[in-house]
Amino acid sequence: MDWTHELHDQLDWHWTNQLRPRLDGLTDEEYLWEPAPGAWTIHPGADDPIDWVHPPPEPEPVTTIAWRLAHLVVGVFGARTHNHFGGPPSDYRTHRYAATAAGALEQLDEAYARWAKGVLSLDAEALARPCGPAEGPYGDRPMATLVLHINREVIHHGAEVALLRDLWAHGGGSGGGAGSS
Repeated sequence: MDWTHELHDQLDWHWTNQLRPRLDGLTDEEYLWEPAPGAWTIHPGADDPIDWVHPPPEPEPVTTIAWRLAHLVVGVFGARTHNHFGGPPSDYRTHRYAATAAGALEQLDEAYARWAKGVLSLDAEALARPCGPAEGPYGDRPMATLVLHINREVIHHGAEVALLRDLWAHGGGSGGGAGSS
C-alpha cells in the first residue's frame, strides 16, 4: 500500500469535493460577520491582528469565518509546512491577515498547496520518523500521525466554516433567508 498517497488523498478528496467548493462565493461581509457577541475575529494591520490566547478561555468564543480560515492558514497548514517542509515562517502575531474573503481564499489555497506538496514528498521512512520537538505532544509520534491530525483539523474546521455559511445564508447575518431584516 502507498501510505503517502492514501494520507494525501484522504484530505485532497475532502478539499476538492467538499471544503473548497463550499467556500466559493464567500463575500467580504460574510467573511467578517460576527455570529455572536464577543466573537473572535481578525484585525488586519492592527498590533494584535487576531483574537487569540492559549489556552483559550472557557467557554471558547465563537469565531468568525475570517478567524477560522486564518487558523487553517497559519496554525494548521502554515506552521507545519514551515516546521517540516521548509515553508515560510508562520505564526499568529506576525501573519499578514487578509482583509477580504478573496485574499483569505488565496492564502488558504496557497497554504493547502504547500502542505499537500510536502505530504506527497514523504516516503515510508519519512512517515515513520518522529515529528520532532516543534510539534509538542506529537514530537515523539510518527509524521504519519501528524498528517492524520492535520487531516482531522481541516475537516473539523472546514465543517465549522460550512455551518457559519449556512447560518449566514439562513438569516444569521444579512445574508437573507428566514430571520433576516
